[in-house]
Amino acid sequence: MTRPIAISDSANFYVSAERIFAPTLRGVPVIVLSNNDGCAIARSDEAKALGIKMGEPLHLIRDKVEAHGIHVFSSNYALYGDISRRVVEVYEDFSPSVEIYSIDECFLDFGGLRDREAHARALRKEVLRRIGVPVRVGIAPTKTLAKCANEIAKKNPIFAGVLDMMDIRISDWLLPLVPVADIWGVGRKTEAKLTAIGITTAADLRDMPLRQARAIGTVVLERIVLELQGEPCIAFEEVEPQRKGMAVTRSAGTPMADFDTLFQAVTAHATRAAEKLRQHGLVAGTITVFFHTNRHRPDRPQYAGSRSTRLAPMSSDTIDLVAAAKRCAKAAWPKFGASSYGFTKAGVLLDDLLPYEARPLTLFDTLERPTALMAALDEVNTRFGKNTIVLVSEGIRRPWQLRADHRSPRYTTRLSDLPVVR
Repeated sequence: MTRPIAISDSANFYVSAERIFAPTLRGVPVIVLSNNDGCAIARSDEAKALGIKMGEPLHLIRDKVEAHGIHVFSSNYALYGDISRRVVEVYEDFSPSVEIYSIDECFLDFGGLRDREAHARALRKEVLRRIGVPVRVGIAPTKTLAKCANEIAKKNPIFAGVLDMMDIRISDWLLPLVPVADIWGVGRKTEAKLTAIGITTAADLRDMPLRQARAIGTVVLERIVLELQGEPCIAFEEVEPQRKGMAVTRSAGTPMADFDTLFQAVTAHATRAAEKLRQHGLVAGTITVFFHTNRHRPDRPQYAGSRSTRLAPMSSDTIDLVAAAKRCAKAAWPKFGASSYGFTKAGVLLDDLLPYEARPLTLFDTLERPTALMAALDEVNTRFGKNTIVLVSEGIRRPWQLRADHRSPRYTTRLSDLPVVR
């Protein structure tokens, strides 16, 4: 018998996280902005009703924000990441296997349950009670169908946040109501190709000949068709797959016009990338540094630089990565007219990742100083707060840091930000 798969996602997650510590925000319009306070990336239902669109720039909706009293927040990723972790802890009490799909979505194994809907409703109630975040649950024999069930449960209050589509008669009833654009894995180009041949709903796609699906969208679309037919093709990842690459990129709060300022940002990104490597027990074999000007300002001089280098030996040592990043940044820095450019984004990419124990050994790998030093660095920054100890090349004033004029306190990860009751 096919194992039931559930997917639970948090409703307007960033907004819901902000409302946990500010109950007065419930029932009022709220938006959360992207990096540098640029665009709306999360909207409450009330904000959606006012016509605020996903990705709409803040400067274009300021009049609407003021007219309707919309509450605006900068992204608070430290808070959102910690709330996500706490939600997953609740999920683990309700399922033997939990696969984290994104910060606000998880797949859960619902096999062996007598009453799946009752179990899902109990899960929703417990997440709301313990964390304060509303979630919706879709249940089906495949991941793609579970995503469809979840989307339907979001948009139709008659399901009260839970939809079980294990019964084929229910999927036959509901799939004709799901636009093909809403199906997990169907992108805009594929949607256009499908619409051109009259396939506009999930039911249409489910009934599509497999050979035709492969011709239009390769094996990826063929798997989606099989999943819609109830045949599992996308494995349930009970063990997180090993990362193959890693990236740390940020937009700058103010344009970076000189190398020292740019390198401060690159140092910070390389430092964070090294921390992430160590958290996952990995080392990197290649590092790439890139930076570019604002592509949306054609009236300004444009430049994009990028260089890569091998890390030999492979490493997760912050000092090694920063030194390699500096070589890349210097090589990519414009040879002429550098002062005329204002670089608005920079980043560090790591590739050729391997577990630390599987790294190719060299003659000098008996030297344990870097490993011990990095362990001490991580312990201090974990105990006393992020950036307690940093490399001096990261700078002190950091004019390149992101704008976050509306960020809420980091209630759950910083002692100084704890709410105080007087």
